[in-house]
Amino acid sequence: MRASEADERASLAGMLNAAVREAGALAFSMFGTSVKTWTKGHGSPVTAADIAVNDLLRERLALAGPGIAWLSEESEDEETRRAARRVWIVDPIDGTRAYIAGRTDWAVSAALVEEGRPVAGALFAPAESAFYAAVAGKGATLDGAPIGAADAAQIDGARIAGPKSYLERFSTLGLPFEPAPRIHSIALRFARIARGTLDVAFSGGSSHDWDLAAADLLVHEAGGALTTLTGQPLLYNRAGLTHGALIAAGRARHAKLIELMGSRFEARP
Repeated sequence: MRASEADERASLAGMLNAAVREAGALAFSMFGTSVKTWTKGHGSPVTAADIAVNDLLRERLALAGPGIAWLSEESEDEETRRAARRVWIVDPIDGTRAYIAGRTDWAVSAALVEEGRPVAGALFAPAESAFYAAVAGKGATLDGAPIGAADAAQIDGARIAGPKSYLERFSTLGLPFEPAPRIHSIALRFARIARGTLDVAFSGGSSHDWDLAAADLLVHEAGGALTTLTGQPLLYNRAGLTHGALIAAGRARHAKLIELMGSRFEARP
């Protein structure tokens, strides 16, 4: 990468971090209040806070110029994004159900994607005072300090989070593990792999680009891997925005898990 490109990416990452911090503060200011709530397609909840955060992020990130497309859970999909080299991918509040319930496991998540892969990402969980950030090739941080995924290959005793059905399926392998409490935000679940407080995390087959892009970069920059259950990396800004079942872990443990159970799990819904 040329120095000018690196400088531009660093500048965009700085803009992204500032926007996500401001958006998280806005979401937190509405947290625990009688915020208006309704449902959208497939019974998914949305609140006035989701929309306010979405609008703020779009306004702030638009300052980068017209050359970067936009994709958000709370905006109408614009087909022109698919032809764009760069796109902002945003989830204004990942874990809206947790937000409504007054839980802390929700986050504002946003990433800059270039040619299908995230190159800058920010994830802010203001109710937990945790701000994660990453830039491709520069590592991942939590509140400005470097973080790393657990690097052991051992599976016995691993701390694992994910849908109940996946934990039950994992238990059929006969390996002892420590199930973690449910984490409503998919992005935050994977960020805890990057942080090293979880060893393995699953998501089911209903996650979208906006749930994953920032967390994907965090995990990889922290020395982990986030892939399909057969080890395939994720691509973003495609026609289809939904991803199948996924697994994240430190690289050594991830490789062992893919070898052990990938095809068995992938074959089932």
